[in-house]
Amino acid sequence: MKVGMTLQLTSFGGKPDLQTYQEELSLADMAEGLGFDSIWALDHHFTGYVMSPDPCQLLSYIAGRTRRVQLGTAVIVLPWHDPVEVAEKIALLDLLSGGRTIFGFGRGAASIEYAGFRVSMEESRERFVESAIIIRKGLTQPSFSYDGKYYKIPEIQIRPRPISHPETRFYASTVSPESAEIMAKMGFGVLIIAQRSWEDTAADYRRYCEAALASGHQPRPPIGLFNVLVADDAQEAQELAHIHMGAMFDSIDRHYRFSDGHLAGVKSYEFYAKMAKTYAKLNADEQAKAKAVEFYRSLHAAGTPAQVLEKIRYIHHTVPLEHMIATFAFGGLPYPKLERSFRLFAEHILPVLQRDAAFQLPREQARYAEVSAQA
Repeated sequence: MKVGMTLQLTSFGGKPDLQTYQEELSLADMAEGLGFDSIWALDHHFTGYVMSPDPCQLLSYIAGRTRRVQLGTAVIVLPWHDPVEVAEKIALLDLLSGGRTIFGFGRGAASIEYAGFRVSMEESRERFVESAIIIRKGLTQPSFSYDGKYYKIPEIQIRPRPISHPETRFYASTVSPESAEIMAKMGFGVLIIAQRSWEDTAADYRRYCEAALASGHQPRPPIGLFNVLVADDAQEAQELAHIHMGAMFDSIDRHYRFSDGHLAGVKSYEFYAKMAKTYAKLNADEQAKAKAVEFYRSLHAAGTPAQVLEKIRYIHHTVPLEHMIATFAFGGLPYPKLERSFRLFAEHILPVLQRDAAFQLPREQARYAEVSAQA
């Protein structure tokens, strides 16, 4: 299994934005030397939730400070951005990094971000599809044009040209079954962001595989992203997880506002509107809120090195992952605890994930991975 880490960059407790960046960039500087395979940046705007407005720019900085690790976006939210500019940024990062890129795309679900970019959420699904087509054209054709509903592009070139065919390594985050089907038909891989039970996620992935095969694409092994906390003592790990994964849960709801029901009636967000009923109950019922936070914690990995390794073993057994991405900096975890967690993971868990046969892909998925790599 390949193993990466994210730059979460979320503001907590009044900490200056510069300090948040300094602390997490210090982890990124350690990552390659400690043996990590990849570093990932996100795409969020207008609040203290993930202060990463340009993942390609941030990864260009990381590219200049590293030689080996892959550089991934988790994710670029396509409806917010001009697709021609996205294609240019992808090509430039691919060239500057020597082809060490993986690109994840998404549709986004935060109304504050759609409002800030002056884009209707009801257009998101169609804009996503048009943008993905344009980006692929721009990266694969010497010149191209496009005449769509939202984007009309004259004959142009993307320069500089990418050097490693990044379009063969496109992934997309999906929550709703409808989105998963769209991604499968476009030939994208799946980037799983832990939100549903791993058993439900396994069922979602099987549906993706069926849709991909029906559309003539080889389904790729998934990439999984989830929180990781490692401590020397099991009790300490549980106490830290209770506080800081709980804080992470609250920060997600503050940013996306699922609980206020504002997505009800928004075209192509029907799945999220259903989630609102669950979230709304949490505001009025402390016991229900506690259960929801506990469920959220159960999706992630916290404990001693042995406990975290066992949790990742369970996840991989349920949804075999080609690549896992760990978020270490979440919920305002104090930096000394954060760095200790990071180093314990690198020392005791990372080598096992990379070398132990228990974390290899099953034979059929490994065959799909080989086909994708050769495409």
